[in-house]
Amino acid sequence: MTPWPCVRTWSSGGTDQKFNLLVGRHLQEAYGQESQVVLTMPLLEGTDGVNKMSKSLGNYIGIAEEAGSMFGKVMSISDELMWRYFELLSFRPLADIAALRQAIAEGRNPRDVKFELARELVARFHDVAAADAAQRDFIARVSEKSVPADLPPKVVHVESGGIRLANLLKEGGLAPSTSEANRKIDEGAVRVDGNRITDRAATFQAGGRPRFPAGIEALCAPQARAKVMKNKMN
Repeated sequence: MTPWPCVRTWSSGGTDQKFNLLVGRHLQEAYGQESQVVLTMPLLEGTDGVNKMSKSLGNYIGIAEEAGSMFGKVMSISDELMWRYFELLSFRPLADIAALRQAIAEGRNPRDVKFELARELVARFHDVAAADAAQRDFIARVSEKSVPADLPPKVVHVESGGIRLANLLKEGGLAPSTSEANRKIDEGAVRVDGNRITDRAATFQAGGRPRFPAGIEALCAPQARAKVMKNKMN
């Protein structure tokens, strides 16, 4: 087995790999090699603003994600974390970022500045047209509380016992993991027919009707966000 510090010697890493990289320098000396310079990069916090960005934690923004999803995740970060994303991800000069900070201090809406960040990142991995469309969709969904007319339907296969809301969101591509879906449910960020759902045990049966343990039922309207899931029995 090759020790991990040896592997790190042939690679690069974030600041969390500093110890392994420094051990690699000593190993190079032991083998009569000149110690290489250690260069680390800052770690980017995930959308939760606490842990480093990680797919397993569900706090990541994938570079291959759809434009709308990418835009929405950038907009979900806190106003303070936004500056970290600007510094590590934006191609803007630091002087421009400082000017944006000053503009907010003078009264500019932080949301509008975050729009600029989200547009830049989406345009980089998609294109400008996709960034424009993603922003219009975001404003329609969040600011105007409407659902885009061109929202594509998704098919989710449901067992006879139904499917819980968190699993439905994950399978339908509306959340990267069930843990992230449950977090959004707990935060009150999930709505069905405009009604906020905070019950993790909410269950959907084949056909689109959710069942709630408390006996409350709601029929999903065709325009509802959750109704883009067309449930079918296996």
